Amino acid sequence: MKGWTWEHFWGYLPNGYLLGGAWTSIWLTVVAILIGLVFGLIAALMLMSKNPVLRGIAKLYTWAWRGTPLLVQLIILYIGLPQIGIKLSVVQSAIIGLSVNEGAYLSEIVRAGIMAVGKGQFDAARAVGMNYPTMMRLIILPQAVRVIIPPLGNRINGMLKYSSITSVISMEELTRRSQLLIQEKFAVLEIYIVATIWYLCMTSVWSLVQNQIEKYYGRAYVETRFGTEAR
Repeated sequence: MKGWTWEHFWGYLPNGYLLGGAWTSIWLTVVAILIGLVFGLIAALMLMSKNPVLRGIAKLYTWAWRGTPLLVQLIILYIGLPQIGIKLSVVQSAIIGLSVNEGAYLSEIVRAGIMAVGKGQFDAARAVGMNYPTMMRLIILPQAVRVIIPPLGNRINGMLKYSSITSVISMEELTRRSQLLIQEKFAVLEIYIVATIWYLCMTSVWSLVQNQIEKYYGRAYVETRFGTEAR
């Protein structure tokens, strides 16, 4: 096996093949988080429902998907389901696996955000005749966002790294492409260090974006709550 060479390192750092894998990691993260948010919101509302059947279904969903490894879930989706006649592509398996798994975790984040909204807001919305969907859309969720954003941002940061698990089903994100390039070039350390740098770049950029989003919503909350009194 070859030893470390700076020539290889600097050569692979701007490698288009690896950059394509990094882009796949990014869009896979975005899609998984967006779909996961939908699952999470639905599950959160079901967990808060007075209907025991809906609560039971939501609890079963979160229990099953949070209590088993994502790696096993992906393998079942891609390799296990075809044995009962359900065949999914690599991309479909990756998106479904990441999204449904993430939704189970986001359900608790969304539920915590909704519960953080004062009871008076619910009462006021009902007093003016709002139905439940309208109340959630116009009153409760906009206020819950302030509480939801910090942990959601952390989940996005984590998803940029968790997406690497899809390499086990041959999803060509950054880790998988690194592995394939290593098989061809045998520059193990150099290529993995390059992949590490790109992961650090992606998570660092998102951390900066997240900080700005949190500052914006924090400032908006303070201005909304205290602005009138200050004047």
